[in-house]
Amino acid sequence: MKNIMLSRNLIVAGVITLASCTLSQAQTGVGTKAPKGAEIYLDGSRKMLDEKWIYWEGPRFSAKPPIKWTVVKDPVDAGTVINCNDPASAGGLYGSADIVTKKEFRDFRAHVEFLITKPGGNSGVYLQNRYEVQVLDGDTTSHGMGAIINETASPYHAYKGVGKWNSYDILFRAARFKDGKIVEQPVVTLYFNGKKVHTNHAISQVWGGPNSGLDGGNDKGKGITDRPGGLKLQSEGHDVLYRNIWIKEENLKTANTDF
Repeated sequence: MKNIMLSRNLIVAGVITLASCTLSQAQTGVGTKAPKGAEIYLDGSRKMLDEKWIYWEGPRFSAKPPIKWTVVKDPVDAGTVINCNDPASAGGLYGSADIVTKKEFRDFRAHVEFLITKPGGNSGVYLQNRYEVQVLDGDTTSHGMGAIINETASPYHAYKGVGKWNSYDILFRAARFKDGKIVEQPVVTLYFNGKKVHTNHAISQVWGGPNSGLDGGNDKGKGITDRPGGLKLQSEGHDVLYRNIWIKEENLKTANTDF
């Protein structure tokens, strides 16, 4: 009888584990819907673009409001999406016409979907308007697709390629400070098209200089400050499309973003 009960318990545990794994997979990847408590920030409409985003006015800012990013037809599915190609960023002038959420965040879960229309397409997703998750076709280096820029190798194997929708699912924990000094580095876990590619990566600094985002020009990016920041999307003069962006605020007590 004990053996029968043990077998039953193992079967039940296995079913629960399988269900949990299935649920976890269902919560990442292209098409993932905003969970309870999350807010949608980009649905492909002009209305939401204007309501929830602004230009980031950094040192190189040269665009003129309203936002010149355009609403275009989704090349794969029904509906409309947002093209990040802004006239002010022609020639690759990053920081000239980037957009950032009006709302700022500390710890958060985010989902971002993007489509690169042509080879070499370049953009970027910035956590807290500081730390870039690269969007760059053709680059497999630490400056390439899916890399936490200059911090990790590119998980290029997870990229679906030009003309296809890709997704980032992110859990981010902001840096922690005591008496004005950083005591815990920012930490991030990233799923790329449903595949876990970075786990609990501690980010060392802001890269790219003052034109890249908050604190980029502070002690060469090492002077991270204790202030929240929005989710930023980069315009670099390329036709990169975005859709289905949502963010859920979190309060992560420990430096663990694995999910």
